[in-house]
Parts: sequence; structure tokens; C-alpha cells
Amino acid sequence: MANSQQEGKMAILERNDIGAVARLTMNAPERLNALSDEMLAALQAQLDSLRDDRSIRAVILSGAGKAFCAGHDLKQMTQGRQAEDGGLAYFQDLFDRCAKMMMSIQSLPQPVIAQTHGIATAAGCQLVATCDLAIAADSTRFGVNGVNIGLFCSTPMVALSRNVPRKLAFEMLTTGDFITASRAAEIGLINRVVSESSLDQEANALAERLAEKLGSAVKVGKEAFYQQIQMPTDLAYTYAAEVMAQNMLHRDTEEGINAFIEKRPPNWKQ
Repeated sequence: MANSQQEGKMAILERNDIGAVARLTMNAPERLNALSDEMLAALQAQLDSLRDDRSIRAVILSGAGKAFCAGHDLKQMTQGRQAEDGGLAYFQDLFDRCAKMMMSIQSLPQPVIAQTHGIATAAGCQLVATCDLAIAADSTRFGVNGVNIGLFCSTPMVALSRNVPRKLAFEMLTTGDFITASRAAEIGLINRVVSESSLDQEANALAERLAEKLGSAVKVGKEAFYQQIQMPTDLAYTYAAEVMAQNMLHRDTEEGINAFIEKRPPNWKQ
């Protein structure tokens, strides 16, 4: 299955479904797949659509051309300055819309894999940090480089500092330096590094593995993962115990346990 966000012209965001895996491809290569107003709207629309799509069990997010995503569209942002308030209302709305889109990724029932290549900078690095999993080509570079032009990457900082140790996050934010894919894997920003020639294959293989799992269990688990990680340990255990107890009552979970005991494939309904 293939569909696009726009009809009659090249789509800024392409969606291709293969089996239970949806691939979203940011398709503005001439702008390094910047998170323009149009790109944010297209991503939000597809995430909203995927939320209730039970046929999809995993999502891959990638970028067309030579880069994954170069962050916000600076040319578009400078146009916002022409408003009477100097652009304050536009900028507040822009970053609110971006935050909503980022949070939609983590509230999506399906796991989302960032498939990265080229560069992932500023809000593009935030996008990688926000996705549930990330695979990178070995030549990929990551950075939160806004400080180099006098714009501290405050919103990318939120996702970055929840992925990597705080001193490393602060160093990246204040120096504006790039890090390599291998370094990104070392500090926990991404899961693994692969050759550029095998990037599609590795991302597809991971997505297919996730798609094989019981969708209702992954949905419950993903929501619980992000809820408990914000809690003190004692409250996290209390919350997680209740989630697991409720999960045990699911018909398909009972079937999965019986199938394991009986050494046969599960006959899941969802």
C-alpha cells in the first residue's frame, strides 16, 4: 500500500505500508527535510491516522535525499519575524506544534524507529531522540547546533537530555559540535550503527520483528514505559504492577502463555 499527504504534486511526506509496517519518508530533500510548517502538519496528520490503524504494528521514519532532518526551517522562521510582535506569537505556536508532534510519536501505540543518515541536527536530532528506537548509517552525524547561530536548542534539549547523560547533553548543547554515529550509539542516543548500504534492510528487519509481537501488549508496554520512567522507583513499581496485572487479563495474553507452555505458535486475535 502507498499513499501520500498531498495529491497532484510531490508529497512532502510519503507513506508506504508493507504488511504491518508503515514507512513515513520526509520528502523535502532540497531543504534537508526541515521541519517546516508543512512538514510538521504532514507528520501530525499521519501520526493521528496511525493512532487508530490496527493493521499497522510498527513505524519507520526516514528522510529522502542526503540527510535525515536538518531541524526547523530557518528561512521560514525568519519570515515570521515580520509580524508586529516580532514573531513572538508565531514562534510560540511553532514550538507548541512541534512539541505536540514529538509527543504524538511517544503516545502512538506502535513503536517508531528513526532510520537516520547524513545529518540529524537541532530539531532533527530531537526527532531521533523522541523516536522509540533509532538506527543510523555509519556516516551519520548528530548535533544540537543552534548555539552556533545564537539560538540555544532549548526544545531539542528536552528529548536529548532524556536520552543521554546530562553532562554529555550539556556539552552538545553548548559547544554545538557534531558527534559521530558510533559516539551516538555509545551514549545511548541511537540503538545501533550499520553500513549505509544495509540501512533500509536493518530498519525493515527491526520493524518486522516488532510487528510480529502482540500489538495490544506492545501498546500497553509502550505507554507504561514512558509513564513509569518519570516516576520515583516505588511509585513506578506500584504503577507497573497494576499495568501488568491488567495485561494478564487479556485474552490474547492468556493464549500466548498457553501456547508457550504447550510449545506451539499462539493464535492471537489482535
